[in-house]
Amino acid sequence: MSRKFLLLILAFGVLLTVPSVIHDTFFLRIITEAILWIGLAISWDVLAGYTGYLNFGHGAFFGIGAYTTALLMKLCGWSFFLALPVAGLAAGVLALIAGIPTLRLKGAYFAIATWALSRAIQQVALVMDITGGPDGMRLPTFLHPDFFYYLMLGVVGGIFALYWFLLEKAPFGLKVKAIREDDQSAMSLGLNPTWIKLQAFILSAVPTGILGAIYAYWITYIDPASVLGDLVTDQAVVMAVFGGLGTLIGPAIGAIIIFLFKTYFWAYLSDYQVLYLIILGGVIAASVVFLPNGLWGTITGYLQTRKASKQEPVSQGITDKGAHHV
Repeated sequence: MSRKFLLLILAFGVLLTVPSVIHDTFFLRIITEAILWIGLAISWDVLAGYTGYLNFGHGAFFGIGAYTTALLMKLCGWSFFLALPVAGLAAGVLALIAGIPTLRLKGAYFAIATWALSRAIQQVALVMDITGGPDGMRLPTFLHPDFFYYLMLGVVGGIFALYWFLLEKAPFGLKVKAIREDDQSAMSLGLNPTWIKLQAFILSAVPTGILGAIYAYWITYIDPASVLGDLVTDQAVVMAVFGGLGTLIGPAIGAIIIFLFKTYFWAYLSDYQVLYLIILGGVIAASVVFLPNGLWGTITGYLQTRKASKQEPVSQGITDKGAHHV
């Protein structure tokens, strides 16, 4: 078992003890939301980092999951646990329907298409009476912070473990990476790039819809701006890019750092919300220029280089000694 995996298990074990240590509801709420953003960042990275397709409509799946849960609970009288898997299914169906035409596009064309999809769904939610229009919807109240903390932690932990297996250990991860590098070469090896990209799209969307469902029940009120707005996608993009694309640990680290900055910014500089968006854009630009591999990729690259530089003199000394002996 790798050291990284052991550290992740240890971190998960520590997080399990948080509610018994922190009795302040406010701080527990902050940690719960931080875990939510970790899930959103790593789910966005499935398509962007591993497959090489930038999805600027990621928030659409989050919103679909939130609205599906709200409608089923409020209009149909379903329990939350019945609505939860349906929310993930709805996000997966949306990814299937949208992915068939859009995944044939490449580069900026795919990014624009997914952004347009997200905007279209937001406009539909704004004009429909069943969704409450711009006034939004209220869900049944369930005020149990510990419940939502453990639920969010369990779901995001499960998502992380699933992605770790599929993308790092299973053959599926090699397939999506092959498509990311060169889909034409992947096709020559007998792979079907469109089908594999569609699988990755759905794999990214379903957990996002489930997270949207949990968020809606946790917050008890949703509207198009809060769950279908650009900010959901924008923050997930910044977190993943800053942390390091094509990894799972990178986006998780990026999510924690960016979320803590966001919390501090909104607590003390709430009158300058436009400035926050400018800073997000600046972080992306700076990451691309100075940290092309992200924070985690830069750190691991530096450590590998340092390790190799330490081993090289040892190997050289052994070689020189052998040559002298001969």
